[in-house]
Amino acid sequence: METVYPKSREQWLNALESLPEVKPGEAKIPAIYFGHGHNAPRPKDTIFEHMGPRSPLAGFLRDFGPAILKKYKPKAIVVFSAHWESDDEIHGRELYISMVSLPNITLTVTNYGDENPLLMDYYGFPAELYADEKTKFKSQGDSVLSERVVNLLKEHNIPARTISQDEPRGVDGRGFKGPGLDHDEFEGVFVPFKLMFGDQLDVPVVQVSIDGGLDPIKNWSVGKALDKLRSEEVLIITGGLTIHTFQEFSAFSEKAARPIYKEFDKAVNDAAMVSQPTERREALLNLVRHPGFRLAHPREEHFIPIYIAAGCADEGESRVVSSIYGAITVVFGV
Repeated sequence: METVYPKSREQWLNALESLPEVKPGEAKIPAIYFGHGHNAPRPKDTIFEHMGPRSPLAGFLRDFGPAILKKYKPKAIVVFSAHWESDDEIHGRELYISMVSLPNITLTVTNYGDENPLLMDYYGFPAELYADEKTKFKSQGDSVLSERVVNLLKEHNIPARTISQDEPRGVDGRGFKGPGLDHDEFEGVFVPFKLMFGDQLDVPVVQVSIDGGLDPIKNWSVGKALDKLRSEEVLIITGGLTIHTFQEFSAFSEKAARPIYKEFDKAVNDAAMVSQPTERREALLNLVRHPGFRLAHPREEHFIPIYIAAGCADEGESRVVSSIYGAITVVFGV
């Protein structure tokens, strides 16, 4: 019998409700890969009809945030976004699944103190969207956790360092350099977090860059290095999309996409739900060989975060709690 994946609100609410609660000190918190989507206001939603601010994805995120806070009661959140890479390597090379030694990249960890600034790195919007109350999302950092993340990564021979508010990590839509949790057009961290948690989140948030070499095994290892945090009641969340291409805009729409994109999206769902950990790892890593992978990801930065979450919680089972096309959400280590 073919697995039915949750796409309607009733289905994803049931999937979220079925997640086992984790009592503090008794078990590890799972790690999560979520579809962060295209959630910013837009004049029209056409190919992004399932990802706009009134879309099923936005509705899911509004249900998802409170559910994971209730289930896991995290003391802090460590987040990886497809929109922040450490890129000591040259971008654009072909992606290979191998154990070939690649140059080490220094990952960067936010250490922003009492309030995380926002990097509004989106372009072409009215000036008020860079400063008005609609763009506010308040959260704080955690210096102790930032250093803990750096030390865990270094223990696994992964170079890492912290970054403070004094060091820019990008450029906003007005051309100003600055620090902050990212957004980048319609996705990133603070826009989906605003949907998930409201205008203010009292749980500290630390963001970590992904390895810009975009090697699945190396990013899997990044997640594995942070496994101990799950026992310390820290929630690891990684954000991306399972369909992300600007070479064929119809691919973003389940109604308009060619079959190859839908086949790839289904393959991601199937791989994420493999129950046996070793077989699940193999299935997930093999996705980059799928005929639809390179079409769905001309550059794979939006797909790589799934390997960080899967690597962080590569034991136990996994659950697909939302199967919205192109924006799957998976809970690993259940």
